[in-house]
Amino acid sequence: MSATTTMRAFVLRQHGGLDNLEVVTQYPMPSATEGHVVIRVGASSFNYHDVFTVRGMPGIKVPLPVIIGLDMAGEVVELGPGVTGWKPGDRVLVNPVHPQKGLMGEMLDGGMAEYCRVAAAQLLRMPDTVTFEEAASLPVAYGTAHRMLLTHKTIKQGDRVVILGASGGVGTGCVILCKMLGAEVIACASSATKLQRLKELGADHVLNYQEVDFSKWVIDTYGKPQRRSYEGGVDVVINFTGGDTWHPSLRCVKRGGSILVCGATAGYDPPEDLRYIWTFELKIIGSNSFYNEDLTALMTMVAQGTFKPVIDCVLPLTQALEGLRMIQEREVIGKVVIKP
Repeated sequence: MSATTTMRAFVLRQHGGLDNLEVVTQYPMPSATEGHVVIRVGASSFNYHDVFTVRGMPGIKVPLPVIIGLDMAGEVVELGPGVTGWKPGDRVLVNPVHPQKGLMGEMLDGGMAEYCRVAAAQLLRMPDTVTFEEAASLPVAYGTAHRMLLTHKTIKQGDRVVILGASGGVGTGCVILCKMLGAEVIACASSATKLQRLKELGADHVLNYQEVDFSKWVIDTYGKPQRRSYEGGVDVVINFTGGDTWHPSLRCVKRGGSILVCGATAGYDPPEDLRYIWTFELKIIGSNSFYNEDLTALMTMVAQGTFKPVIDCVLPLTQALEGLRMIQEREVIGKVVIKP
């Protein structure tokens, strides 16, 4: 462990816009407490949740100032009392959910810093062939996608699947995993560049949702869902955007089909029409977060070469503000990774 008492960190001092964030060069260095370790952060990645943390969320009181960043991977440098099974030098991925205090980067200091204190219970051993950048891309985005699709067994070979918000972290994970499972993927995004990249990732069809009504496209392409048959529409819509995409999602799912939900980035209280749900016997399936088994499975897939997280760019800590701005403005495809 370094003898210095301060470190560089990306700190949120008050809620509001991104201008409330700054890279601090002399932030207090964490120490290893009972049941905790200190890691030297090898890489940390942004999620849209970080934007929500900066803005402030109703009902969630964030203890400020706080270092943001949920996802991180690094190297153990100090062990606190009572920690067993780990040693300095171990390469680890951190599950962002602290066992007592909640989310890293929200309820306690996160990964956008040179060092971070985490509970030993949060540590997952990294395979030797997985990089810090790859590991730090996994938890919130790809872990969520893995749990929603593989852990819950919601996609089968031959399914037609619409993925909304397909260019972000969860979205790119859904595209890759759905193709691995043998589905026909219709990926929706907002620009020609993103659509081209999604095609390269394996999407069978790509739609610019700013130009095309995805629900109408599905009906025009596959037919209108039928009340008394299983013809028309798609098998699954993956919708973690909510807002004004919810009602169109209900209209284009075939009888007996599913809508998968793991978030609501565009609004959690959209207009509803229950008639579609009972008429077409739709299944609304929620999936919440991720668990260690999802992250371990993903790291194994990365090590075996069967899955590769989509990393838009890797930036130094000095450019963290620009990285989060890119996330906020939805200018990225996949993940933005920061190397402190």
